[in-house]
Amino acid sequence: MAVKWSGGHSSSVLCLNVGAEGLVASGAERGELALWDGAGSPVAQLRLPPAEDVTSLVFSARRPSTLYTAHGETISVLDVRSLQEPLQRFHVNEEEINCLSLNDADSFLAAADDSGAIKVVDLESKKVSRSLRHSNICSSVAFRPQRPQSLVSCGLDMQVMLWNLQKVRPLWTTNLQECDTEEESPQSARQFFNPPLAHSLSVASCGNVFSCGAQDGKVRIFRVTGARFERELEFQAHSLGVSQVLFMPEAYRLLSGGNDGKVLLWDVSSNIGKQQKSPAKSLHRRKAQAAASSRKDGKLSKAASNEHPGVVPKLSIEHGEKVNWLLFAEIKGSRRVLVADQTSSISAYPLPEP
Repeated sequence: MAVKWSGGHSSSVLCLNVGAEGLVASGAERGELALWDGAGSPVAQLRLPPAEDVTSLVFSARRPSTLYTAHGETISVLDVRSLQEPLQRFHVNEEEINCLSLNDADSFLAAADDSGAIKVVDLESKKVSRSLRHSNICSSVAFRPQRPQSLVSCGLDMQVMLWNLQKVRPLWTTNLQECDTEEESPQSARQFFNPPLAHSLSVASCGNVFSCGAQDGKVRIFRVTGARFERELEFQAHSLGVSQVLFMPEAYRLLSGGNDGKVLLWDVSSNIGKQQKSPAKSLHRRKAQAAASSRKDGKLSKAASNEHPGVVPKLSIEHGEKVNWLLFAEIKGSRRVLVADQTSSISAYPLPEP
């Protein structure tokens, strides 16, 4: 059963984050920001002018009281010890910001927006050091752990990109729709009507593996090798679009949230790193075998429609509302997934020990 955290907002909660000291921050529509203690009680609230939606939050790893907040086209830097007027504001994006990411060294802050731009701010000089770009809305950006100049991004252009801040162009790009078409998926016709618009990214703690959730309901997992990445795994996770993916601290346990109102916990550790040298080719081979076996029966089997039928969730939560954001937090010694949705409250669900 979920424990409801309420009283912090009057409108839909859009994003969540947790600081090193256990303080949870939430952002909502109309500029609402709230801080919560471990018991789920709001301890501070603020409305950021000019009442634009708070779409992303990130705590500083090295300065736990510093919170970077995206609202509209603005990034406000707040001190959570005294939640008042922002210490500083950055106006570097031209359209609404969708996602913030801060590198491990606290030296660069990336902000992805509706124009497709990713503005990377040098926090020492307080100036934009790089302006990277997608051809459509950039929905998610994430720095890779222990690699302060490397980041990945995805967008509604169906592109997943690997960047290094020393270069303006991406090191490597994958088009999710082209991948599916090239592999002649039995569901390729469905791609027309439900294209893999990429909504969310999460990088595993190792820094070399990352996941992407898309509108076609699939989760795709990639491995970075040098200046490129390859797809290691793909599976149908949700019946509607995947709005959130989140790697947990332990290796290769993944949370996903969807527009179908479900929150799922996956353990993909047995599926990662055990593919052959060419994951795409082995994936193609599995698909061909699945399609062949389904043709023998004269109808499409589950194996044919699911790229990796062996992947099943370890935990399925019927949340019932479209998921806006997922957050993993250890609260008073208990593991929780916090879920933000279309309502003004936050739901906290217990998670099993790994």
